[in-house]
Amino acid sequence: MAELPKRYDPNSVEPKWYQRWLANRDFIANPESSKPAFSIVMPPPNITGVLTLGHVLNDTIQDILARRARMQGFEVLWLPGMDHAGIGTQTAVEKYLRRTEKKTRHDLGREEFLRRVLEWQDKHGGIIIEQLKRLGCSCDWSRQRYTLDDGYARAVQKVFVDLYNKGLIYRGRRMINWDPAAQTALSDEEVINKPQKGYLYFVRYEIVEESSASVPLANGAQAGGMRYIEVATTRPETIMADTAVAVHPNDERYRDLLGKHAWRPLAREKIPIIADEAIDPEFGTGVLKVTPAHDTLDFEIGQRHDLPIIDVLTPDGRINCAALPELHGLERFEARKKAAELLEARGFLTKAEPYENNIGFSDRSDVPIEPRITEQWFLRYAKTKEALAVVRDHLIRFFPAHWEKVYAQWLENIRDWCISRQVWWGHRMPAWYKVTRPSRLSEVAHASRLQNEETRKPEARATFIGFDEFDDVDVTRRNLPHWQQAGKTYFVTFRLADSIPATKLSQLEDERRVWLNANPEPWTAEQRQAYYERFSAKIDEWLDAGGGSCVLKDERVAKVVVDALIHFNGERYNLGAWVVMPNHVHVVVTPHDGHHIRDILHSWKSFTAHKINELLGQTGRFWQHESYDHIARNERALYKIQEYIDRNPEKAGIEVAQASRLQNEATRKPEARATIYVGIEPPPDVENWIQDDDTLDTWFSSWLWAYETMDPRTRKKFYPTSVLVTGPDIIFFWVARMIIAGLEFKPGTTKKTEDNIPFHHVFFTGIIRDKQGRKMSKSLGNSPDPLDLIDKYGADGLRFGLMRIAPTGQDIRFDERQIEEGRNFATKLWNVARFRQMHGASDPAPVIDQQKLSKYAVEVLMRLNDTVDAIDTAYGEYQFNLVAQRLYDFVWSDYCDWFVEAAKTDIFGADEAKKRSTLAVMDVVLSATLRLLHPFMPHLTEEIWSLLGLGEESIQFSAPAKKVALDRTVDLASTHDVVSAIYGITQAGRNLRASAKLPSNRKMRFILRTNQKSIFEQIPTLTRLLNAEEVALDPNYQPPAGTLVAITPAGDIFLPIAAADQEGERQRLDNEIAKIEAELKPVEAKLQNNAFVERAPKAVVEEHRRRLNDLTAQLAKLRQAREDLS
Repeated sequence: MAELPKRYDPNSVEPKWYQRWLANRDFIANPESSKPAFSIVMPPPNITGVLTLGHVLNDTIQDILARRARMQGFEVLWLPGMDHAGIGTQTAVEKYLRRTEKKTRHDLGREEFLRRVLEWQDKHGGIIIEQLKRLGCSCDWSRQRYTLDDGYARAVQKVFVDLYNKGLIYRGRRMINWDPAAQTALSDEEVINKPQKGYLYFVRYEIVEESSASVPLANGAQAGGMRYIEVATTRPETIMADTAVAVHPNDERYRDLLGKHAWRPLAREKIPIIADEAIDPEFGTGVLKVTPAHDTLDFEIGQRHDLPIIDVLTPDGRINCAALPELHGLERFEARKKAAELLEARGFLTKAEPYENNIGFSDRSDVPIEPRITEQWFLRYAKTKEALAVVRDHLIRFFPAHWEKVYAQWLENIRDWCISRQVWWGHRMPAWYKVTRPSRLSEVAHASRLQNEETRKPEARATFIGFDEFDDVDVTRRNLPHWQQAGKTYFVTFRLADSIPATKLSQLEDERRVWLNANPEPWTAEQRQAYYERFSAKIDEWLDAGGGSCVLKDERVAKVVVDALIHFNGERYNLGAWVVMPNHVHVVVTPHDGHHIRDILHSWKSFTAHKINELLGQTGRFWQHESYDHIARNERALYKIQEYIDRNPEKAGIEVAQASRLQNEATRKPEARATIYVGIEPPPDVENWIQDDDTLDTWFSSWLWAYETMDPRTRKKFYPTSVLVTGPDIIFFWVARMIIAGLEFKPGTTKKTEDNIPFHHVFFTGIIRDKQGRKMSKSLGNSPDPLDLIDKYGADGLRFGLMRIAPTGQDIRFDERQIEEGRNFATKLWNVARFRQMHGASDPAPVIDQQKLSKYAVEVLMRLNDTVDAIDTAYGEYQFNLVAQRLYDFVWSDYCDWFVEAAKTDIFGADEAKKRSTLAVMDVVLSATLRLLHPFMPHLTEEIWSLLGLGEESIQFSAPAKKVALDRTVDLASTHDVVSAIYGITQAGRNLRASAKLPSNRKMRFILRTNQKSIFEQIPTLTRLLNAEEVALDPNYQPPAGTLVAITPAGDIFLPIAAADQEGERQRLDNEIAKIEAELKPVEAKLQNNAFVERAPKAVVEEHRRRLNDLTAQLAKLRQAREDLS
């Protein structure tokens, strides 16, 4: 048996034992074992993540459960793994690229960017796994999984395909949560509401039909003879997207305005005044600006009233509105301030009041989200009723139980899950769209003369012409006429506007506003003609000359345009042909049912404007606007376009009708209709298909984690898992979805519900905060590095210290001093183990002769039994802090401070039999204590266990600590009373010494005044515990002045200190008197209450009377002692 060194060094002990455990394959689970199974799957940390205190908390708890289960005889599987973290990892790599190479992922292209992510993953990935090993995690690393492993990825694809075939996954255009920073859709669960301070802006919308007000409005007055309606809004920057103002149908203030119109104050436009029951008459003025593109409620109102949708925000959160150059291109919050300034300058803003409301923030990038209408993939949840039932019926139990209500509320109000993300890193959608190849332009297009002199230059020739890619590409510039064919085929021309050379347009727009103010609608025929000649014609001429257009001759730019055109080809529309001209684009397109040509055109332009700005690094320069579109879709539109063509001599002679030949006969064939393919493998004729660019939400792969991480043999043994340890912040993201997945896909050995739930218990940890209650973050500088703490205090010190301050179901106030206490506790245990070793070899199977035991030995065995019971109970409720605190109290106080000190009387005494029995008790208690502590402090306990020789095998496979069977002939109650009395007297004497500021190693003489004979024989032990020169027993002692006294139920102890500082003792006595008086007051009050005395049980009343007598006696003694000192 090796000797325990004088000092415990965790930095050498911990890695030694962890490597030995790994070498011995101690953590490998055997699915063929006959032992009962215990299993946990680790919530997978991000592949590029690093260890945080949150990980330490979560994984320490899992390790405690796994290690305890091994000691209880279970076959344990703790299955680790990592998550690819789609948005988080991609964002990290993109930031790195911008910082080091000044490039975006679009500069690199998808294939090259993904290669760079893999490089990043190889360099940074898996760091957290090594850090978890330093923490001592006993995972089965041979089964480590990754959400992008080939087998796992195939399982994810299979689930997608199965759910799609069941009709539970679908693609639709809906309002979703948009993250402008990550530029991707988010699920509802990825949005966190935070209170934000801002302003409520009160804005006037003038009434179109009334140039003067005969009756002023309830919420406004007359403004320049124009009647107005006042709107209260927090988002003036989206006024340009308003398509109505709405009031409640029962609001009498506005009843006379229903059916009329208001002028939109920014980007002036006539919009209807409507009634909708969703309006809150009590909010603001009771009038809502309806902005269907930028608010969920407004979108619903817009759907009910068939309102148009105007999107004025780019994907990165900038204003996209050419009609309002003052805001165009501004970041949304900057635009909010500017919009308020514009409204105030134009007389539309009446006031702005401070206002606080909840704003949805992206859980991924911590920026405010934007409601946005986009095409996404959605999952319609199945098995929600079953998922509710398994928790309600306690097939799955939550700890703490109050999370059951939160879980139920979410499931009862569940919405379809948006599962698509506009990122490249992750599981790509296993969906392909049929490519409808446009016919050769040289055969179907009627060439026209060039638009203007600029486009005649060779360098301005078209870069892309869309037709069969296997034909020779004809790069000759072509102008295609605007046309319409019977049915649903349109001929479209659109541009991307360049905001830089737009001075002419700005000048025209300023003139137009002046003219509009001077000529309010309705217009006469002469006014309409004047407007056309002064503005429409001039703007068209300027546009036709190439003014304000994005030059598309750069091949990269043209490629962006083409990518946008073909992205949804076959799904939302069929392309007949396209041609990218130097400053505009011609497209022949047939929309599918449910897809409007205007929306299609808007999506092309919005996407291309954003991507070109991103490509060229000129945010906000290029933009899209509907006035630049020419769409021929019916005879009236065709007539307008003919007028447009006729106004441009350069285009004279175009035969519009001939353009109908552009619609190739082949596209009418059934086999050429739009189709979508969903499958694990690509379609057989993959060259005719294009795969969806989106990837799946990371949680879509994680919701299979409980079972897809296991092979069939492992799953048969260890599924369902025993417990899941996780944070409450992902109860919806992960916990609920895993339950639904288990019930939907039934991975268990039978089809029974209880065999398919993913886990039996879920324990929700708290959130770690600093001492001020703030959430840990690097920016606040309040988040210590766990590895630094491990270096400083040891992994076991960190684990134990953190668990002591982690109350079940509550947030944790982190204080590094608690981790230091964990290290000090390890030192205390080490020292008491050394003390035992100094007195001979430990006995791994000690035999105790209870008839030879001291009362202190019996007492420590009773307290050990109480500790075992308390710990078992606390484990049953996952109260790890109570386990840790009970162990701390037992080891530090009951065992080290009291029993070991008291046992020295026998150890250093002459009675060898008593000495052997006492050392045997020390072995029993120390062995049990190490086993109780092992799940919390595995390295320290393994080292002591090994060096003391307390067992032949590793402590992690030793039997759990059990209660000691005590001799029934021993009067345990009497023993407890005597020992408690001695410990109480000892503590009182120590307090006297401390109050007199006398050093603990100075031998002092004490006097004990007591009549309890059971105390008399304990004087030798009391003398040792007090480190006293003598403890004199004097039942009739009368202390002289200057003697310190402490009153205990078993007797009074005195410390003469004639030369000592008596002022400290007077202060101590004053404090004791105040304490007793405070305890006495409620007891007296109850006994003076006749109702209590008459109605309370007699035993309770008698206990109060006994308590009154004891406290009164103590108080009298303390007051006398205080008087003596005076």
